[in-house]
Amino acid sequence: MTVLDDHPRTSPAPTPDNRGRVAELHALREQAQDGPSERATAAQHAKGKLTARERIDQLLDPGSFMEVEQLRRHRATGFGLEAKKPYTDGVITGWGTVEGRTVFVYAHDFRIFGGALGEAHATKIHKIMDMAIAAGAPLVSLNDGAGARIQEGVSALAGYGGIFQRNTRASGVIPQISVMLGPCAGGAAYSPALTDFVFMVRETSQMFITGPDVVKAVTGEEITQNGLGGADVHAGTSGVAHFAYDDEETCIAEVRYLLSMLPQNNRENPPTVASEDPADRRSEVLLDLVPADGNRPYDMHKVIEELVDDGDYLEIHERWARNIICALARLDGQVVGIVANQPQSLAGVLDIEASEKAARFVQMCDAFNIPIITLLDVPGFLPGVDQEHGGIIRHGAKLLYAYCNATVPRISLILRKAYGGAYIVMDSQSIGADLTYAWPTNEIAVMGAEGAANVIFRKQIADAEDPEAMRTRMVKEYKAELMHPYYAAERGLVDDVIDPTDTRQVLIRSLAMLRTKHADLPSRKHGNPPQ
Repeated sequence: MTVLDDHPRTSPAPTPDNRGRVAELHALREQAQDGPSERATAAQHAKGKLTARERIDQLLDPGSFMEVEQLRRHRATGFGLEAKKPYTDGVITGWGTVEGRTVFVYAHDFRIFGGALGEAHATKIHKIMDMAIAAGAPLVSLNDGAGARIQEGVSALAGYGGIFQRNTRASGVIPQISVMLGPCAGGAAYSPALTDFVFMVRETSQMFITGPDVVKAVTGEEITQNGLGGADVHAGTSGVAHFAYDDEETCIAEVRYLLSMLPQNNRENPPTVASEDPADRRSEVLLDLVPADGNRPYDMHKVIEELVDDGDYLEIHERWARNIICALARLDGQVVGIVANQPQSLAGVLDIEASEKAARFVQMCDAFNIPIITLLDVPGFLPGVDQEHGGIIRHGAKLLYAYCNATVPRISLILRKAYGGAYIVMDSQSIGADLTYAWPTNEIAVMGAEGAANVIFRKQIADAEDPEAMRTRMVKEYKAELMHPYYAAERGLVDDVIDPTDTRQVLIRSLAMLRTKHADLPSRKHGNPPQ
């Protein structure tokens, strides 16, 4: 009979040689973590920028970072590179947690080769991207690099191709967030454009395909880097950046906040939190926010604040296409995406930029299982030669396609105007909204009463002794006949006309009912949306 030793086995005591090797390992790690000289670090700080490791520390929960390939070095020769082989090769990769949930990250280290991308640098990024996709967890890139490492030639360009391919594979599978904390020029700028969200910092981050020198050489125009591709340009003019902040600390803190509202991947729902804001809270304020006069503007932000938990929401593209609002918020602790016309800007009409902005947001919400609430007060599409020549038909169709393709819970609320094709596009019942509500102030119609009267009663107005009086009479007649607040309800085009003060609880109860919604699209390789 064999007698088992009930004492735990102990490892043999380390030999002096083992201790020496462990000491060597720690020395190498310390060298990799310290990076280049203190002078390089001071230069980074002098520009108002953090180092790569400082940025990671700001992003992740304390002590949670696990670095991958810390001791990686390039194998390039020529142009003096064989004599310069720093550890990490200018990019720090790994994973950690944000509020306890796994997040993968890579951060360019501008102190090493200016953060330029070479072969080893690129394969480190490829690996961490593959790990994020396999693990089903968000990927955050902290970008601060000088583009391709010219000394390594075409190998560096191939590295970018691998990043773009993985960005595309990960799209709609895991949240991808690009944080621009320095320059990003040339082909490198395409990676952020392929991700879900782009953050920028004023004065220190820029993105452009061709820099100021090339622009001047080709066109003769003189412009600064910030004037060409700074944070305010991309957040307010081009729409490339979703967020812009004054400093890195605030920027990275907002990345953490955004992550708290996103799921880990497309198979999960966003995290739900306990809310102290009562689900049945009524809001008398809503009775006075929307003017009875349809031509008077109001601030839709105030409506959103009254509806969502604690009045707190995160607006996406706040400074671009301001005639439409896109935001993430919570209702009774559940994350929702809000799309709302903004009557304070261009009367809330849909134009090219508003259509693009809302379409991309709707697609993001649908990809990551975020219910969509649409608040309508839309008088139509913006008329004009520039809009027609710019392709408003094509761009407006993007929003229509995005809504029709979305399978998440979709709830629409008509506050006031809902005219013509814009009403249909803004997630009307006819394109698949699960529930459509309206306030008693709603005006659902083919067009405004004045325009409709001019078309329908053109002859009567022209033949009248007092055309203006006849026009006024016909406008009132049209409103009474076809634009009264219960016309759409009588025909089943809205599910209910509700008291504005009850809106919050109506939305919350509707979301609870739709929580188990399941919808499948027809089998296909992929759609062919308007571009």
